Amino acid sequence: MCGRTACTLAPNEVSRACTYRDRTGQRRQPRWRDGDADKYRPSYNKSPQSMSPVLLSQRHFDENAPVDECVLASMRWGLVPAWFKENDPSKMHYSTNNCRSENILEKKSYKYPLTKGQRCVILADGFYEWKRQEKNKQPFFIYFPQTKGSSQQKTEDHGDPTTSARNKVNSETACPAEEASLDLTEEGEAPGEWTGWRLLTMAGVFDCWTPPDGGEPLYTYSVITVNASQNLQDIHHRMPAVLDGEEEVRRWLNFGEVKSLDALKLLQSKNILTFHPVSSLVNNSRNNSPECLQPVDLGSKKEPKPTASSKKMMNWLTSSSPSKRKESNPCKSKEEQEFKAETKRKSTGALQQWLQVANKKQRTK
Repeated sequence: MCGRTACTLAPNEVSRACTYRDRTGQRRQPRWRDGDADKYRPSYNKSPQSMSPVLLSQRHFDENAPVDECVLASMRWGLVPAWFKENDPSKMHYSTNNCRSENILEKKSYKYPLTKGQRCVILADGFYEWKRQEKNKQPFFIYFPQTKGSSQQKTEDHGDPTTSARNKVNSETACPAEEASLDLTEEGEAPGEWTGWRLLTMAGVFDCWTPPDGGEPLYTYSVITVNASQNLQDIHHRMPAVLDGEEEVRRWLNFGEVKSLDALKLLQSKNILTFHPVSSLVNNSRNNSPECLQPVDLGSKKEPKPTASSKKMMNWLTSSSPSKRKESNPCKSKEEQEFKAETKRKSTGALQQWLQVANKKQRTK
């Protein structure tokens, strides 16, 4: 199953990380739907009912859009069927956070969206899963191995889990802002490829529910799951259906040319992910700090505790929208000045930026 994720990239970075080639071979950068970028908040610890970045076909909103044009949207985790008659989605008496690929055509909540082509890709740095032990559960962070080069290539090198995690924090593979910038042209074309953190691309279905008494439509999604791959079976028996590479993402989203039954063939257990153990801090969804996904030594009895700097990061993430954070008041303390300068200097994702500063401070103490 999949019950917790992390997505730490800012809205513009999510867009750059999702660049793709259209049918003419041109690289395109998907735009956010109007207003949706402000609904998404980066987080180290996303739980169901939160808003997450989702990639889908623009044809769901504009029937005249090119068949291969993609768009980013913020959707709430936990599918609310369009036919749900209550005015409050919280009155649903069953969970729709995940749906099993094996019986997706047997459940009304999922069959209707799927047969209407409402397929989407949920984006995240990775997801958390818990391994049952005698007295407790050990959480793990699971993600695509990070290799230098295009983030959308098929995974070839699974790499060392600890090394991959360390790369997310300290490596030079994520290029500086001036090198990674992929500003859109008027036609939506992106001039280069994203070389930062490769986002995990999970298959999902979505629906649009409108309150019976009227109100703003609510877009929600469910993560499709499959049997766990061989290297993850010791942690849990289920895993998200992962789409590996641009071609699989393209086929999953192209509901006009790729019919549902053919698209479902893409949902296989893929032995392509890597992982590392993390602190039990992630057990509480209210904990939203870099420590949630830092590797821990299972042989050590010491448990990382939230620091003053990580609490400040949590406040930074939750205090305002990403766009407003860029316009924050001048920093008063030396610590805040260092953080602000580092944030401006690099555009390597919230996780990389913050931990690099935190590590620097620890060395100077």
